[in-house]
Amino acid sequence: MDIFRQVTANNITLKEYPFWKELAMEAYLLENEDILILDKDNFNDVTVLDAEIALKAGRKSGDGRIDILAKYGGEYLAIVELKLNEINESTLLQLQDYLNQREQIVQMGDYWSEDTAPKWVGVLIGNSISPELQEKLRNGYEYLGIPIAGMIVRRFRSEENEIFVVSDTFFSYRYSNKDYSKFIFNGEEYNKGRLVNAAVGYYVDMNPLISFAELKEAFPRKLQGSLGVFDTIETAEDIYQRWGHKRHYIKPEEVIKLKDSSIATCTQWNPTNIHAFINRARDLGLRIEFK
Repeated sequence: MDIFRQVTANNITLKEYPFWKELAMEAYLLENEDILILDKDNFNDVTVLDAEIALKAGRKSGDGRIDILAKYGGEYLAIVELKLNEINESTLLQLQDYLNQREQIVQMGDYWSEDTAPKWVGVLIGNSISPELQEKLRNGYEYLGIPIAGMIVRRFRSEENEIFVVSDTFFSYRYSNKDYSKFIFNGEEYNKGRLVNAAVGYYVDMNPLISFAELKEAFPRKLQGSLGVFDTIETAEDIYQRWGHKRHYIKPEEVIKLKDSSIATCTQWNPTNIHAFINRARDLGLRIEFK
């Protein structure tokens, strides 16, 4: 049976414009990494680290290749498996083979520089999903304690050749008290990285004449670790340009202005260093609560 599908949005007629090759889908995701956001808590500060990574004994039948390796905040590494068509139980088994070799990834490249060992998440992406896999992921499927997410990515084209991409995510992660994924500050709810951005910004608002050096004394580098709580926007953008990995909040609305510079706060936080930051923030009079 032939199926004709069209989508209409704001009186714009859209027709399906599928990716012709898996590499085309991969290239789109590399350039639009925010599509890989899985939820609003621990899995929304995403950075693509690499693609097409050869993995020894990655499959039961021999060597394998990871389509995309991504990072969520300073806590998770993600193996992303792409399929041009449907993702299903067979795709899940392939991803699980790669997850069995996850320690090989940490050893082979400069992918992880945090003080704590990475946690892992697996992500399956295709243009459709089997009912069996959809049900499994909706119920919060894990493999070896590693959460698995599924995503449908579909591309459309308008009559004016404008391109639209629609994604649906199937992911149910059972957060525990150990995850420390949500915080309340000034009546608003934040995840780890966004909490730091909001708290530092608030402290600067309360001290409008504070300098970069003085803010460093208030929030020492050691609270976060190797990258520090914040850095100048110039340094943050240079890190992004040189390595292609975003480590700071650098959008205009995220940048914090001091009297002598503008700063970008770090996105790389985990349960250990976020506790250090919160304790220091509380010492400075900021009220932060765990949700």
